[in-house]
Amino acid sequence: MANKKNEQDPNYPKLTAGEHARIAWNVARMCKRSIASESVYQGDLEKKVDRIIDRARERAEKNAKK
Repeated sequence: MANKKNEQDPNYPKLTAGEHARIAWNVARMCKRSIASESVYQGDLEKKVDRIIDRARERAEKNAKK
């Protein structure tokens, strides 16, 4: 994590509002599943969040090249 309050972690890309919303939605679904049972598979939701972050990272690299 970053040292200062307003600094962003360099390994974590800047997300759009839509990406933040999709990640929040998937995390909420993960929480709901974990409340139902601790042994429920959540790998599918984790992969979705990872894909969103990967796309944001690719977009950031593409914009940095411009």
